[in-house]
Amino acid sequence: MDRSSAGISGQYARSDNNHNRPGGHAASSRRGRYRHATVRQRDDTPRTNPGRNTFYRSSHACPSQHLQCRSVNPAQDFNALIKQEIMDDLVSQSGRFGHRYDGRNHGWYASSIKKYTSAAKRPLDRAEQSQLMHLLQNFTVTRSWNWRSLTTTLHSLTSAGVFTPHKSMDGRVKRTQAALLSTLLDAIIFKCNQKPQARDVDAQGVANLLWAMAKLVDKGQEQTPELKEAVAALLPHVNAQKDQFNAQHITNLLWAMAKLMANGQEWTPELKEAVSALLSHVNAQQANFRPQEIAILLWAMAKLVDNGQEQTPELKEAVAALLPHVHAQQDQFIPQGIANLLWAMAKLVDNGQEQTPELKNAVAALLHRVNTQKAQLNAQHITNLLWAMAKLMANGQEWTPELKEAVSVLLSHINAQKANFKPQEIANLLWAMAKLVDKGLEQTPEFKEAVAALLPHVNAQKDQFIPQGIANLLWAMAKLVDNLLEQTPELKKAVAALLPIVNTQKANFNPQEIVNLLWAMAKL
Repeated sequence: MDRSSAGISGQYARSDNNHNRPGGHAASSRRGRYRHATVRQRDDTPRTNPGRNTFYRSSHACPSQHLQCRSVNPAQDFNALIKQEIMDDLVSQSGRFGHRYDGRNHGWYASSIKKYTSAAKRPLDRAEQSQLMHLLQNFTVTRSWNWRSLTTTLHSLTSAGVFTPHKSMDGRVKRTQAALLSTLLDAIIFKCNQKPQARDVDAQGVANLLWAMAKLVDKGQEQTPELKEAVAALLPHVNAQKDQFNAQHITNLLWAMAKLMANGQEWTPELKEAVSALLSHVNAQQANFRPQEIAILLWAMAKLVDNGQEQTPELKEAVAALLPHVHAQQDQFIPQGIANLLWAMAKLVDNGQEQTPELKNAVAALLHRVNTQKAQLNAQHITNLLWAMAKLMANGQEWTPELKEAVSVLLSHINAQKANFKPQEIANLLWAMAKLVDKGLEQTPEFKEAVAALLPHVNAQKDQFIPQGIANLLWAMAKLVDNLLEQTPELKKAVAALLPIVNTQKANFNPQEIVNLLWAMAKL
């Protein structure tokens, strides 16, 4: 089973951002270590007492006409954000106050970009990003910025999609992106490592920054040494601030750590300590988590376990604390939450979680919701749900009426959604269907129709399957045939399409996949 295909989608985890108010202390500034383009840091370092420069203050709510009055309104169109006079004003403010400038106006401008995308209900598209990057070449980040300005800027620009890598990006855009991100990370690292500890580092800022960094990586940004250093600099603050985190902070932080782990983050002692600190607070905050946060938390715990997290007493206690709330709030979960929750429970069980009465009750409640929400299920939901049901069955789940009905509902939607399944999802679906048949599911007409709908897409997308997907597909087809599925022309074509790929990918199969492939070939 391809573990990376199932789970939470980007839109489901959100991080609040109320860091756009004036205030905070300015830290010392010096030239950043990383320079890729014309985004630059100023060398305005005062030589005495860093961290005490509090001279810059706004005298009223609209210190900059161009910035505050013309660009912050989210109802305005994109053209209002890319007026040259806005950047001229930012450059003027930064130059005028030098090392005393705390970055608040830059933070306000970054917030205005996020507000525009929030109002539009989408991130910046490639054309908008390119236009904005032309302006941001002169967006000067320095180490004198206060914590709030740094957190607001990175969180807002990440949320808006400013740093999202697009295909066929212009070289200038890439360089400006890299330089801007580099100077922000450099200032954040500097602030986190200040001795004595910077007084304005707060819980919400820590949560927002780790969420933003996980989002960057999840959207395709490379885990550069500098980004890894920024994560490492923030993790000790998670433990230090643990008593200040509210339910939303805990949710966003565990989501961030799970996403970072899924994208190659190492299990450092600091990360283990941070995860442990957060898990111990889930029980205490259990009454404050909203349905969406419960779904995110259980998804994050399952993803962490799938990437090497031990099922410690803190993790087991956190899972046990959340499960009754799944049952109690079952009517409030949206389709994505239902899919994520069932995926998480199946993944936890597959990694050793005991099927307690509370877990069984939560599963039963969610299966009932699958039927009531069936019209709103998309291709990803269908894939994750059928995979979860197959995994639960493989680990002792009984064929209850709710489970049979949920499977029937999902199978009937595969034909309608067939054009929307990605290669990985096709592999997971056919694996799940074969596993369910192996556990007693009848090959009903709707089941056969679902298989017939997917097989042509195997042939059409054959070059896009990874080794794990190829192994799962051939295993699934062999298992279906072993359970009396007719070897139709479509099935034979799909098998014939995959076999040459096995040869070209032969160096990439792991031992388990080689075993599955040999078994499948023998059965076929």
